[in-house]
Amino acid sequence: MAARTRADGFTKGNICALLLGHCAGMLDLVALPLWVGANLIGFYHFDPQKAGLLATAFLLCAVVASMLLAPQYGRLSPKTVTVVGYTVAALAFVALATVAGDYYPAMLALHAIGGLGAGSALTMVDGSIGRSDNPHRMFAYGGVAVALFGIVVLGGGPVIIARAGGTALWFVFAGVMGLAALLALAAFPKVPAPRQPAEGATRRISRNVWFAIIGMSILCMAHSMIFPFIERMGIERGYGAGLVAGVLASIGFANLIPSPLAALLERRLRPERAIVGGVVLHMVLVVLVTQVSLLEVYVPLVAILTAPMLFVHTFLFGLMARLDPSGRAVAATPAMLMIGSAVGPALGGTLLVAFGYGGLGIGVAAFGGVAALFFSLIRASR
Repeated sequence: MAARTRADGFTKGNICALLLGHCAGMLDLVALPLWVGANLIGFYHFDPQKAGLLATAFLLCAVVASMLLAPQYGRLSPKTVTVVGYTVAALAFVALATVAGDYYPAMLALHAIGGLGAGSALTMVDGSIGRSDNPHRMFAYGGVAVALFGIVVLGGGPVIIARAGGTALWFVFAGVMGLAALLALAAFPKVPAPRQPAEGATRRISRNVWFAIIGMSILCMAHSMIFPFIERMGIERGYGAGLVAGVLASIGFANLIPSPLAALLERRLRPERAIVGGVVLHMVLVVLVTQVSLLEVYVPLVAILTAPMLFVHTFLFGLMARLDPSGRAVAATPAMLMIGSAVGPALGGTLLVAFGYGGLGIGVAAFGGVAALFFSLIRASR
């Protein structure tokens, strides 16, 4: 990955800055069971609805930041926005650990501020990944980095909360954001000029890109309706805190597989079919784990619950980078990922309170079916 062998000129340091920035911005993808289940519900003793609303505040503000900044990608300095954004997010988590206590309005405001910072930074990071010489493969590298990150967070998080309390988890999140800001300051790449569209092509975002954006938003909403509560599901079913913590740690190891697999299959599968297939598999896993109260089902299926999402993300990112060479669509990745994820925890918590895990699973599967329908409408030029 030396600069002389890459058309985009990215060095190893540049790539490391982008990958760590991607991990920090995708914190919700791996940490929601700890963030909402183990910490806000287990340690702070909020009910699922209130706990989900805090995560929703973070994610919704990340969406707002991304929607505002993605159209400006190329006009702003990606490095500056990334450094400032992750610094703001780090300070918000420090304030959660040191100032907010369990005062709900303060926690809500700080979650919102952290989301604005993280969403701004991730917009620039993903837009820059989209300008690399192979966005599909670079995003696959990001998926592997997120998986390794998940092993550390999901494996060590329950231990940290048990020994040092829930406030210690905020310090961990602050450290991740702060490290991403420092590395971006030191090694954020100089972003290449956008690839020019084919002669006669329109500069407007096509309807195929909009189908992808809407489908991904709905899919992320469906995933974030169930994912924050899988830790509580295991505890309430009586599986034991130690076993549940082990299952959470195994999620990170399982997540090492889908992104490299997507990179290997880049030229072998039509992206539209790979995306729809991944969504269907994800919904099957959700239905089984919520409807069947058996330890033999919970352990293996929860371990691989996020894997189809990473597979879908990789193919979708590469497809959108090809459909929109300007980089605007992939710069909006945080918006499409988090606009659904922002609604999901609060909606999932509401369904859980009203209908239990069985009803929650049916709701998730229904939204997943709608996402698959939008993905099936994509007709990408070969």
